[in-house]
Amino acid sequence: MVTIRLARAGAKKRPFYHVVATEKSSRRDGRFIERLGFYNPMARGQEPSLVLNTERVTHWQSHGAQMSERVAFLVKSNAKAAQA
Repeated sequence: MVTIRLARAGAKKRPFYHVVATEKSSRRDGRFIERLGFYNPMARGQEPSLVLNTERVTHWQSHGAQMSERVAFLVKSNAKAAQA
């Protein structure tokens, strides 16, 4: 089963996450099928905190991929921000 979730990158105490489509059984930071964007919770100023390829996210969802709770929250908040 394919899942869309966060894969951690970045340094100690400076988190940075890639939003990836991966097999559910693979490790958090392990092998992935496709990178769909990134989430930077430590973004400052004009830096984007979330960048997503929404076309690819909907593609994977149409093929049965499940989103993790955090990714679902981020996608939902990104959609609200785009409408405003």
